[in-house]
Formats: sequence, C-alpha cells, structure tokens
Amino acid sequence: MKLDSIAIVGASLAGLNAAETLRREGFTGRLVIIGDEQHRPYDRPPLSKEIARGEWPLEKTTLAVDKLLDDAEWWLGCRAMSLDAATRTLTLADGRREAFDGIVIATGAAPRHLPGANMKGVHVVRTLDDAVALRDDFARLDCKVVIVGGGFIGQEAAASARKLGLPVTMVEMVAPAAHVLGPTIAMVIADIHRRRGVDMRLGVVAASFEGIDRLERLHLTDGSVVEADVAVLGIGVIPNTGWLEGSGLTLENGVVCDATCLAAPGIVAAGDIARWPNGRYGEFRRVEHWDNAVRQGEHAAKRLLAEGGAPNPGAYAPVPWFWSDQYGLKFQLVGTPVAHDEVRFVFGSPEEEKFIALYRRDERLTAALGLAATGKLLKYRKMLENDPSWAEAIAASA
Repeated sequence: MKLDSIAIVGASLAGLNAAETLRREGFTGRLVIIGDEQHRPYDRPPLSKEIARGEWPLEKTTLAVDKLLDDAEWWLGCRAMSLDAATRTLTLADGRREAFDGIVIATGAAPRHLPGANMKGVHVVRTLDDAVALRDDFARLDCKVVIVGGGFIGQEAAASARKLGLPVTMVEMVAPAAHVLGPTIAMVIADIHRRRGVDMRLGVVAASFEGIDRLERLHLTDGSVVEADVAVLGIGVIPNTGWLEGSGLTLENGVVCDATCLAAPGIVAAGDIARWPNGRYGEFRRVEHWDNAVRQGEHAAKRLLAEGGAPNPGAYAPVPWFWSDQYGLKFQLVGTPVAHDEVRFVFGSPEEEKFIALYRRDERLTAALGLAATGKLLKYRKMLENDPSWAEAIAASA
C-alpha cells in the first residue's frame, strides 16, 4: 500500500504523538490533523487541578509541537462526521469529503452525563472549556460542591475544591475507584478524603437535580438531600465512536483493533478510543491513561507505516502506568489490577499515607500501587516489564 497522505482524526495527546512519530519515522507525505475543538493539542491532567483552581494560565496546558509538523495541515474546529473504512474517506461537518491513504483514529472519549443534570452549575471535566467553566464556578465565594462519582477525575476535583476551602460532598455507590482498584484500596482513598473534610456519602447515587436558575440541591436515592450549587460529574466516559457508525469498522466499547493497533487496512486507532488485546495480561480493553495515549499513539503510527512497507512494530503490549495528584500526595499505579486475587501492603501503611501495595492474579504480580512512594514504586515498574511471579515480587519486597 502506498502512503502519500495520512489523516489523524483527533487533535489529542495520542493524535499529536502519532503525528510526530510519523514524521520521525520518515513519512514525508501530506499530513492532516483534524480536531473538533479550536485549541491546539493540550494536556488534560491539569484540567481538574491547576486549571480548576485558577493557578495556571490556560496556555500552560498547551503541548509543545515538534517542528517536524510545521508543514502539517491543522483542521481545527472541524468535526469528523463519518468514515468509509473501505475507501478511507472522511466526511467532515463543514461539508468536506476526502479520501486518504492512511488514517489514525484518536478521537478519545466523552464524559457520561445524567438525566436532568443539564443546568447551570453542573459540570464535567474533559475539555479545556469544561475546566474554565468549573474554575469560574469554584471562584464563587459561597460555593458548595457535590462530586457525583468517585473516579479519579471526581477525586481530583474534590481535592481541588477542598484546597480552595470549599465544602465538598462526594456521592458514590461504592468506595472511590473500587471497580478498578478493589475495595481495600478504595476504602483507603475514602479515608484520605474524609480526613481532609470531604463528606463521603457511600452506598447511594444521585436521584435527581433540583434548581431554577442553577443547581440548588441534589436528591439521593436514600431520600437525603445535599445542598449544593456546583456539581462535578465523574461517572466515567464513553468512547467517541458515534461518528464511526456504519463505517465498516468493528465498534464495541471503542474501536476494536488487533494486537498491533490495526483496525482495518490502512486504519489504526490510539488512546482512549482504542480497544485491543494486550497479550501481556490476557486482557481485551481500552486504557484511559496519559501514558498510554503517548505510547499507543507512537505505536499506532509505526503500525500504519508498516502498511506502506516499513518494519512492523508487532504487538502493543505495554505495562500501563497511571498517576493522580491529590492533596499534595501522588498516587501511581503500574500494571493492571483488574480481576486481582489479592492486595498486599509491602511498604508503609494506609494510616501514614505512604505505602506500596502489590496486586496478585493467580501466581503473578500484575500491578503495584504507590502512594507518596515514587522511588520505591520504580522498582516494581521495572520488575513488571519482565512479568514476575508473585513469589519473586514478595521476595524483592523483603
């Protein structure tokens, strides 16, 4: 297959890294980067923290763009409406319709919303504009905040609000991030928030939002009411695949790819939207982490170039890495805790808010979680690259 033109749909972190990799790997053809926002690619982690708290100017989130992309075409503020995978033809909202030799899909995911929550004061945090709106509401002197959902975005928003001195209530059916990290670590996280003044309402969910001009209160399923004029919804995301319906690609909780990130001939996917089999862990899922967007964007670009005769990079089988900053503490997770059989603390303790916890699945170490223990976690990050046994991991912790 000849690759003279490539379109990257999604001016995101994954899309940017794919674009830069294409140029670094020798692609000299036409390169088009399409984004539905007016902004150049920017960093999302600060949105729920430094931007929401008003500590950073907006331009500080803008990602540096390699000079290799000086000749790239940036089609910003332009939404992709459909794709014909067989001919690799894109149709855009402005009416343009164009075929490319190769396509990178990096359109990410969108926050889940709740019925009846479309009123002033109710926020999601995904885009720069979302974060600006939240920042402006957090600046209200009488602001009372409710966090709906205990995922990491919700946790970070809660920590930001508390740093600003705002009263915060968090509503979650289970303990924060229990579906990912398990109940043991989830309760540790809940206690960290409680110690900093967050009113944790566990075992309940939002029933309805009430307000006239803006949010005034949230009704919960146990009949209780939370007075609040600002709400942050942190109930997960949905991959942005709507525009790909009827494209000919396989869509199932994301764009389904093979182990190399190839979704169809001449088409690859990367970042939050890509669902692929990670042979390292026997998992078939999406990974919604900053580090994965970088690495998968690079890998997908190399795989696309292989369609034109470049070396095939093979399977993409990373050890995932994730972090979250809250209350001056850094959580870091390496590996995957999904379907674990045991969690064991091997350094520090939850009470001192400094620890390493290891995750076992069968007789393998599959993940390590560190809180305020970056140096010690590095050892397990390196160890996980070699798929260690549980016995090896425990011995190394002694």
